[in-house]
Amino acid sequence: MSITVFSHNYCSLHRVSEVHPEEPARIAAINDQIIRSGMEFALTQKDAKPATKEDLYRVHSANYINDVFERAPTEPGEHIWLDPDTMMTAGTLRAALYAAGSGICAVDEVMTADNRRTFCAIRPPGHHASWDAAMGFCIFNNIAVAAAYAMQQYGLERVAIVDFDVHHGNGTEDIFLNDERVLFCSSFQHPLFPNTGTQTISHEVINIPLPAGCDGPTWQAAVRDRWLPAIDAFAPQLILVSAGFDGHLEDDMAQFKLTEIDYHWMAAELKKLAEQHCEGRIVAMLEGGYEHSSLGRSVVAFLKGMQ
Repeated sequence: MSITVFSHNYCSLHRVSEVHPEEPARIAAINDQIIRSGMEFALTQKDAKPATKEDLYRVHSANYINDVFERAPTEPGEHIWLDPDTMMTAGTLRAALYAAGSGICAVDEVMTADNRRTFCAIRPPGHHASWDAAMGFCIFNNIAVAAAYAMQQYGLERVAIVDFDVHHGNGTEDIFLNDERVLFCSSFQHPLFPNTGTQTISHEVINIPLPAGCDGPTWQAAVRDRWLPAIDAFAPQLILVSAGFDGHLEDDMAQFKLTEIDYHWMAAELKKLAEQHCEGRIVAMLEGGYEHSSLGRSVVAFLKGMQ
């Protein structure tokens, strides 16, 4: 049994500008570090397939999805802005469809194949995209698409979503806030974009806002105290992970001070819970992480933690 990594070259078609942090080189940095670390031979690598409109309709309004398809640029040099941070260019729609579709492929993998742990090295990210709006580099909510597909296709009644990106996963929370089948756990720096998550009241949402300067031991203690017992009690049939690595101390997107050690620890703890409750099934999808060296090293550490 190995870890299956889903990706696709089309995820590099989304190009905003030469200076935008959410750039194709992020995926290249991950691939380079996987090779450099020697993990390439311990992984099964597969191409993702694109999501369909029907897949997207499960977690987004039809009006929003249809508008994105109708407005999507098709010619080089064309662009539109979906929100002040989220641009679409000629290759964006295809990239976003393959990013969302990777989660569906990963769910099928862990539910039907020998490999029970997967990682989706994809872009654009997704966890800020809400029911009816793009936000913060995110067009389709990739992790939500995967969760909704798992519940419909396989009849799952308990899915845990763990989001350790340094920014609150407001879009995922928005989509599943009133769905008792989904336990949503998000840790994030506060105050920081999108400045949400501190007022949520729900038994199915466990938000951990932490201040700038939060280090690994502090973050691990909060996760150990708040998330792990709740996930254990929830007894998920599948664990999904919004894996954002922008909380690394080398990443200037925020002011957390996490390191590869913390991401390895998180993966190992989730693996324990998955083996206890859901036959080891974990689907992790890339969210943030913008300093290329630390991103690549952190992803490798996370993958090693899942082994």
